[in-house]
Parts: sequence; C-alpha cells; structure tokens
Amino acid sequence: VSLGMESGFGSDFGSGGGGGGKLDPGLIMEQVKVQIAVANAQELLQRMTDKCFRKCIGKPGGALDNSEQKCIAMCMDRYMDSWNTVSRAYNSRLQRERANM
Repeated sequence: VSLGMESGFGSDFGSGGGGGGKLDPGLIMEQVKVQIAVANAQELLQRMTDKCFRKCIGKPGGALDNSEQKCIAMCMDRYMDSWNTVSRAYNSRLQRERANM
C-alpha cells in the first residue's frame, strides 16, 4: 500500500518552522498522527474495495450492471457499519482500561 507520505512529510522536518532549526516535538507528533489517520483510512478503503469486488463482481467488464451496483452499495454500507461498530467497541474498551489504571 502506497501511503503517499514521502512528499510533504520530510520537507516539514527540515524547515523547523523558522525556529532556528529546532524541531517542535508537539508539531512532529501531530504530523505523525495525521499520517497514521490517512494510512488507516486508505487501508480501510482498500480492504472494503477488495472484499466487495470479490463478493459482487463475478465477471468483470466495462460497466456494472444493476445487480452489481446494488451489491456493491449494500456491501460497502455493511462493511462501514461493521467497522464503525468494532471501532466504537474498541475505543470504549480502551477508555475503560485507561480508567482502571
């Protein structure tokens, strides 16, 4: 999976934001968090595309017929609903575990 992170990420480190060449750890962490979020979104989209294509497209051609379009739409809706449910449960568990520390 190509994340496209190489282009702007390295140049931000070199600039130092005009602070005499010193790196701001907070800014670096924010940049890393954004890059991770982008990578996660790209991976989610790729996995959903792969799974729904395999499920719905029997014979690839130049266009999708009506049933393929409906299948893709339903598959993507179910995939996103499932992902959101798992994500909420995971975040809830993390919060409970942090509260118990």
